[in-house]
Amino acid sequence: MTLDVAALEDEARERTGLRDFGDGSHREGLERLVAALNEEATLTESGEVMLRIRLVGLLTSRLQVEDAYRAHPSIDDEVVEGPVFVVGLPRTGTTALSQLVAADPQFRSLRLWESSSPCPPPETATEHSDPRIAETEAGLAMMNQMFPLMDSMHHEDATTPTECQDLLGMSFRTVHFDGFGNVPSYLSWVTECDMGGTYRYHRRVLRLLQWHCPPHLWHLKTPVHMFSLDALLETYPDAKFLWSHRDPAKVLGSVCSLIHYVRSWASDRDDAAGLGAEQLERWWLAVSRAMDFRARLGDDRFADLSFADLQLDPVSAMESAYERIGMEFSDTSRAAVSKWAAAHEPGSHGRHSYELADFGLTVDRVHERFAPYLEAYDAIA
Repeated sequence: MTLDVAALEDEARERTGLRDFGDGSHREGLERLVAALNEEATLTESGEVMLRIRLVGLLTSRLQVEDAYRAHPSIDDEVVEGPVFVVGLPRTGTTALSQLVAADPQFRSLRLWESSSPCPPPETATEHSDPRIAETEAGLAMMNQMFPLMDSMHHEDATTPTECQDLLGMSFRTVHFDGFGNVPSYLSWVTECDMGGTYRYHRRVLRLLQWHCPPHLWHLKTPVHMFSLDALLETYPDAKFLWSHRDPAKVLGSVCSLIHYVRSWASDRDDAAGLGAEQLERWWLAVSRAMDFRARLGDDRFADLSFADLQLDPVSAMESAYERIGMEFSDTSRAAVSKWAAAHEPGSHGRHSYELADFGLTVDRVHERFAPYLEAYDAIA
């Protein structure tokens, strides 16, 4: 039993009764990903089923998005404002930072329940009672029961802001797929491919989501944006960036621990020994590209936040960041952000343990590789 592109598409069509995937730009990424999963990931039978469900889900969403646009072409006239993007290495506090921004009512955030199932498009009148919220919560509960370490590694709720992985995933061009299985050929391709169409589709989904559910000023988050910020800016010329920072030696151990755990759901192969070197090079590539992009674009659109400041005084850190990128931190913003911070103490969902040595890394090796980053952000990294 192996994954098959045509069979995946047929299953999505059968599930929805729809035929049109749009311009076909999803096909190359899907073909490359499926080939890598079949040839490199050493999937178990249950892992193959898990990946099939995920891929069919993304294809299903794409079919439904295209159907919505066909029925309501005026959606294309929607204007996506901003967005403000949270970037930075994974495990640097990007999730907490994203949730702090999402607490501010001036922003529209991508919530987990609507990211995984964007159609029918959400409505303001039912955005807090939509049945997809309960369905998503049930899915999270099942996942946490099956994989109990996940909640302490990366806690999510159905209504909290989530990464843009589903929006990028509908084009099958995202580094996120690396977390589900060891797919080196796909990763080599996706970190070098043209991402212009992927971000245009990303915006296409945002237009749909805000159509009947404003506001239109978006806040979005995922570390993988750092691989392709030039393509992002072409689609979102008014974008601004909140960049979280933390010692990369602490980051890489946590990244490897999370990926090692999630890959174990779908494969019996233990990649721990080589995982550190793999992730070290991948995330240095992302950071070096982001630093180069920032040097060319200028600092005016960037605000830096340290992991320590986000933990010790998140409200002051947010106020300073808003000022840096020219955003208003109103009394309403302050009250909402303060309320969220007071209700979410660091580590409230538990902590997980990891060692760099488990993944073939040392602090010195990580610091040596990230030396230009540590020098540039010495005060906050």
